[in-house]
Amino acid sequence: MQPLLNLYQKFVYQYPKRVLFVMLLLILGVAYNARHFELDASAESLVLENDQDMINYRMISERFGSSEFLVVTYTPKWPLFSEPSLTLLKSLRDDIEKLDHIESVNSLLDVPLLENPPVPVAELLDNIKNLEDPEVDIELAKKELSGSPLYKEMLLNLDTNTTAIQINRPFDEDHRRLTKAREELWAKRDQSGLSIADERQLATLNQQIKDHNAAAAVELHDDIENLRAVLKRYQGQAEIHLGGVPMIADDMINYVKSDMYTFGFGVFLFLVATLSLIFRRARWVIVALACCALTVVFMTGVLGLFKWRVTVISSNFVSLLLIITMSLCIHLIVRYREAYANSPAASQLELIKITIASMFKPCLYMALTTIVAFNSLIFSGIRPVIDFGWMMATGVAVALAIVFVLFPVFVLLIGRRDEAANISQHSPVTDFLAFVTLKHGRKILWINAIVFVLMIVGIAQLKVENSFINYFHRSTEIYQGMKVVDESLGGTTPLDIILNFPPVETSSDDNEMDDFFTDGQEKEDPAKYWFTLDKVERIHKVHEYLDSRPEIGKVISLDTMVQIAQEINGQPLDALQLGLLYGAIPDEFRSVVLTPYVSPEHGQARISLRILDSQPDLKRNELLKSIHTDMEQKLGFKPDEYMVGGMMVLYNNMLQSLFFSQILTLGAVFFGIMLMFMLLFRSWKIAVIAIVPNLMAAGVVLGLMGWANMPLDMMTITIAAITIGIAVDDTIHYIHRFKEEFLIDRDYAAAVERCHASIGKAVYYTSLTIIVGFSILALSNFIPTIYFGLLTGLAMLIALLQVLTLLPKLLIVFKPLGR
Repeated sequence: MQPLLNLYQKFVYQYPKRVLFVMLLLILGVAYNARHFELDASAESLVLENDQDMINYRMISERFGSSEFLVVTYTPKWPLFSEPSLTLLKSLRDDIEKLDHIESVNSLLDVPLLENPPVPVAELLDNIKNLEDPEVDIELAKKELSGSPLYKEMLLNLDTNTTAIQINRPFDEDHRRLTKAREELWAKRDQSGLSIADERQLATLNQQIKDHNAAAAVELHDDIENLRAVLKRYQGQAEIHLGGVPMIADDMINYVKSDMYTFGFGVFLFLVATLSLIFRRARWVIVALACCALTVVFMTGVLGLFKWRVTVISSNFVSLLLIITMSLCIHLIVRYREAYANSPAASQLELIKITIASMFKPCLYMALTTIVAFNSLIFSGIRPVIDFGWMMATGVAVALAIVFVLFPVFVLLIGRRDEAANISQHSPVTDFLAFVTLKHGRKILWINAIVFVLMIVGIAQLKVENSFINYFHRSTEIYQGMKVVDESLGGTTPLDIILNFPPVETSSDDNEMDDFFTDGQEKEDPAKYWFTLDKVERIHKVHEYLDSRPEIGKVISLDTMVQIAQEINGQPLDALQLGLLYGAIPDEFRSVVLTPYVSPEHGQARISLRILDSQPDLKRNELLKSIHTDMEQKLGFKPDEYMVGGMMVLYNNMLQSLFFSQILTLGAVFFGIMLMFMLLFRSWKIAVIAIVPNLMAAGVVLGLMGWANMPLDMMTITIAAITIGIAVDDTIHYIHRFKEEFLIDRDYAAAVERCHASIGKAVYYTSLTIIVGFSILALSNFIPTIYFGLLTGLAMLIALLQVLTLLPKLLIVFKPLGR
């Protein structure tokens, strides 16, 4: 290290202008890559890498159609089946159909009417109409649609005078082609390993998929904005809301983007106010903010350079980086002012040398342990969480380098100036905490022992959830739309059960028979022989079971169509009638009532259902486990005879993986940091003592969440790593300074008083800045961001109290530095 330190001192101290010029060139050069900086809210950004459920999800979308359609809810002023309501609905549907990237639109006007009037199944082919047919009987249609198991509480709800318009976007063939090629390479990697060429191809495919997702997200956003513009024209005539999984993803990324810029700027402004209040000199505000701004600019370029896309999970990266950089600056400013007060005759260069010499080691220790804490995220198996870990680890290293180069450069160029009158004043807060520690130390230990027990009990009650509707404020359009869909139209979150049967087979005799068909004859479809009573009965059992569960809203499957046909027929259908039913429905209606639910060529039947997302007592992970258990134990399906898929499964997998990789492995993270402490402080006693405040800071917040029944989500689940990463800074700075103060008179109590009056002020200032900085996030419209900001701020408040009360008391009790 000594040659590097000599080089550093030679150039930074002797040639500050040249160093500033070189640093600005370097920062601007890297920042040029910020043009590649992107946000990502695609499905891939929030799922496990190489997740089999993601492969299943894509397969289901390819064979049966995607569940990621947009939904427009329409509640007119007049009765739903009145002429003005239907006329307005037709106009709205026609305007939606004119938009780009719309494959089809399903509405009340388009769906097949099978009982207008009722006829036997054999005559059904000639009787299918829709509401736009001039011969249709409106009253019969109203009766059929409102009572039909296919349409009731999915397409319309007469109780609330509401209907839905389903907007289907085209299937993304290019995306499926890319993901299929990647899945083949993943399978090859698992079986036999990849060659160098294969590794390159996989890297290329990953980048192509990322680029494709980014372009698709832009296209989706534009399409949603165009759709909203159409809906706005009708708002005065009916209550209209927009919902659906694609809108959730688009709104989520818009909230994240807004929060990232708005709150990054808000934190920046708050730092100006806080620094002005604390140091009362404009130069310290300018120096600190310059270091923060240049660090963020440099790291934005790094993100663009390495194509690290910011996701919902890493959306607070800018705020975190600002706060960590500001923490370093505050420690340096406080130490400089302390050196100024102790050596008023010293030159500016001497003051800078004292400041850097005394603060470099604790700041380096702080950076290393913070990097270790954030690197715990790379073991999650989730790409955006892994990237977030690398982002923060890189950001901490960059912040340390930029601050320790530019801070002395800026201060040397500004020159020596008078300091504010409060330079030597004690902080009443740190003085009070010192008094409490020295006079009521036993109570502190007992209180923390009780809190520790309660913390463990609370952590044991932690759970993870993925309620999309609770991610948004009640006043937002997306919340209102999801609420209407959830309460009136069968549920919000889609889930699929796929049942596997033997696929339809075409015998050689069938192929020979095809030769006898003439041009005027219709070739027989062998798929109709797949529809047997045994299959229909097994589908019915699963459908009935799912429909009986209170957490599940609308359930649709082949059984729904069979129920309708049996009502028309007046008696149960036999195998011949089932095949006749399949062949009788025209193609334009088959795509609505059959194709999304059966695939004879693959031997699969799909049961599509919606989860009632707004139920307050809904436990999604338990629901999925229960479905798996009941499918096998109650309904008699073998594991290879069914699969459970859908976006809900993917997000649940992500959250459960995060829970086990981050929460349950915190012990390993603490152990790794304790080893770092042992290397830094050369004492196992100090290492054990130093880990306690960090353990309590992270654990108490998690325990409170458990006691409050507050579920962990994709953002709050990273609080533990972030808290440890930031709280460990104060611990290191305090212990490092304590060792210096203790050597003066080897008096533990006196060392505590002096530490609280010196480094304690820096710890207090930085913690206060972090607490209020994170609390600004409470103004967001995105609920996970609000929880993240408030809970992280609370964790930092607890860390501050622990470092300035429990930590010094433990040092006094266990005397790790000797008598």
